Amino acid sequence: MRKIRNAQQSDALRCFEIETAAYEGDEAATFEKISKRIEVYPDGFLILEEQGEIVGFINCGCAYEVEMSDEEFKELVGHDPDAPNVVIMSVVVDPAHQGTGLSRELMTEFVDRMISMGKSAIYLMCKEHHVPLYQRLGYSYLQPSTSDHGGMTWHEMSKQL
Repeated sequence: MRKIRNAQQSDALRCFEIETAAYEGDEAATFEKISKRIEVYPDGFLILEEQGEIVGFINCGCAYEVEMSDEEFKELVGHDPDAPNVVIMSVVVDPAHQGTGLSRELMTEFVDRMISMGKSAIYLMCKEHHVPLYQRLGYSYLQPSTSDHGGMTWHEMSKQL
């Protein structure tokens, strides 16, 4: 049985474990960043459970002006919960559960919740091999990003709601 819910502080360690298992090198958020994201904006931090176990999550912040390469925003500096633009920071599924449609399910629920909150657009950065996935989910390719977060090459995408 699957369940999607808002994160609680007690979820931070499991989310950190998944993040470090799924992301390469320095691109994974620290435990402190994950904890802060849960504390500051739990409405934008969704947990996906399967049979009571956390297997994935998505988190974000909101802004009036979106600057995708802003590293401070990853710590929610400048976040305003009333702002119309959503910036996704992590979409991650435990590697043991990848390839089963969980990220699509999580993203669909996330979009539905952002629409119900009156948000206007969702922005994200992804690696090149994920661009087609996000395009299938209705995101438009914007441009290569100036961000070199984690020493990686990123691509900016958006979805109007």
